[in-house]
Amino acid sequence: MFQFTSALAGMGLMLTVLYPAAAEETRSWDEISVAARGQTVYFNAWAGDPQTNAFIAWVGDLASKRHGVTVEHAKLKDTAEAVTRVVAEKAAGRNSGGSVDLIWVNGPNFLSMKNQGLLFGPFAEKLPNWRYVDTEKKPSNLVDFTVPVEGNAVPWRMAQVVFLYDEAHTPPSTIPKSVPALLGWAKANPGRLTHPTVRDFLGATFLKQALYELTPDHGVLQSPATDDNFTKATAPLWTWYDALRPHLWRAGREFPATGTAQIQLLNDGEISLAISFNPADAAVSIKKGTLPESARVYVLDKGTIGNTSFVAIPYNAANKEAAMVVANLLLEPEVQAQAQDPKWIGSFTVLDFEKLSPNSASCSTARPMPLACPPTLNWEHPCRSHIRAG
Repeated sequence: MFQFTSALAGMGLMLTVLYPAAAEETRSWDEISVAARGQTVYFNAWAGDPQTNAFIAWVGDLASKRHGVTVEHAKLKDTAEAVTRVVAEKAAGRNSGGSVDLIWVNGPNFLSMKNQGLLFGPFAEKLPNWRYVDTEKKPSNLVDFTVPVEGNAVPWRMAQVVFLYDEAHTPPSTIPKSVPALLGWAKANPGRLTHPTVRDFLGATFLKQALYELTPDHGVLQSPATDDNFTKATAPLWTWYDALRPHLWRAGREFPATGTAQIQLLNDGEISLAISFNPADAAVSIKKGTLPESARVYVLDKGTIGNTSFVAIPYNAANKEAAMVVANLLLEPEVQAQAQDPKWIGSFTVLDFEKLSPNSASCSTARPMPLACPPTLNWEHPCRSHIRAG
């Protein structure tokens, strides 16, 4: 039987010692800005999306022109690469002059860094543009997958689970609007649904979305998973998934490696539905030419999981001042508006529209669709392991 405690150990979550956080930033913003000039920020960020890579390059140009800060995008296949580097540096006693200045982080990687005392801060509220952040109507700006951020990271984009389809081939009246309905739809349309491998973040999210809707008690998902509550809470999920899997693409024996590979299947006409964590994915994909003009997105009737992405500064970063300048730049209304543009990344803004001045760059007033609270982080690994063992 799968043992939950061993899974936690494998994730590095069974920590018996919580390290103290670094000292709070106390300098004035003018002092920080002056110190930042001439520094180079090594921004460690997942590089699997060309649109996001181009956006980071554009932000780098702005940082250079306006603040004299150079941004080098350290392109990652997995955020854990950068976290592992910081862990190794701490183990080696390299408590300053670290190789990672800024890191795009959330989920288990943020929790790991926070628990191990690898974060600089709190510093978020020191940033001048923090005053624009929506801390009331967008609670995920303050809590990352149920983990309080406490000023140790800065929100910069929002995401939400959606499903993509091509309305030229799949009429809107036929799309399934609930997790149970997905099963009936898959039985009626064998081979037309899949999800990325559960080793991929998006594949794990497919399971978490189903778990949220199928479990009889949503409240238990906001508590740490244990051997006892995991078995009970996930029983409806496995019953549903065992019935679904034979009707998936290639009879559920193979899965696309990534969300991008899954979208390619949709574009090639091999599947009819695809999960995404970007509500603008249809618009972005149309702009890129990777989906037809008739591509659309929708959310399930009971809501879908949403979250916020953050940037954080490691405790031993060599260029903390410049990293703070870049984090602040990401909160500029102009930059947030650019991020919302489907020609770039099409993400929802983390800002509060009511806090913006009339002269600010215009952010779209589009708001996330019905949101569901994600399960706590330590539900994810055992769900993945269950599928791999099945």
